[in-house]
Amino acid sequence: MLGTIVNSIVIIICSLIGKYLVKGLPSRFEEIIKKAIGLSIIYIGVSGALENERVMLLIISMVVGSIIGELINIDKGMNNIGVWAEKKLGIGEGKFAKGFVNASILFCTGSMAIVGAMRGGLLGNHEMLYAKSILDGVIAIVFSSTMGIGVAFSAIPVFLYEGGIALGAGFIKDWLTPQIITEMSAVGSLLIAGLGFNFLEIKEIKVANMIPAIFMPWLIITIETIIK
Repeated sequence: MLGTIVNSIVIIICSLIGKYLVKGLPSRFEEIIKKAIGLSIIYIGVSGALENERVMLLIISMVVGSIIGELINIDKGMNNIGVWAEKKLGIGEGKFAKGFVNASILFCTGSMAIVGAMRGGLLGNHEMLYAKSILDGVIAIVFSSTMGIGVAFSAIPVFLYEGGIALGAGFIKDWLTPQIITEMSAVGSLLIAGLGFNFLEIKEIKVANMIPAIFMPWLIITIETIIK
């Protein structure tokens, strides 16, 4: 759990730095920074998605997972949590939910969260999560400077997600083959690209409702293996 704990703490500290030390930027600078972040996130997401080896699996995972997420309405649930926390804590200036949702999705998707947590749980090797902490920290500073303190609270789902994988690594290691991790990461990267489009304000995509798609490759490939 050490890597998970470090990752969560770094996100909190860097979010506070972004919120309270990197602030007061004129609106025109805030706007151009958001656009720069959006383009960068799209690039990161698309480049990661191109690493997939089974395009049809990715498409099916996205469609089925998005339908499930829309039925559950994860986006509404996460936003409600953000709004509730903002009211209870009296902070956020109306941006709490947006910062919380976007940062949570970005920090929890991708192969580094999965593989890093598994390495920590199985081998006690936390190097990948340490590297992820540096990346997340930089992003947290920029995110929180434009979207507020809600970014800091994304450390909670990160802790639960990575911590759950680390603690359960011994049980799931045989079910998370390199192929499954590759395909899950590709779907997660595509969701990251969706966040980039949201930053550019081209068209609002309910990326949170697509989260179940990340786990579809795991389910589909497992079923295929059992059938064979």
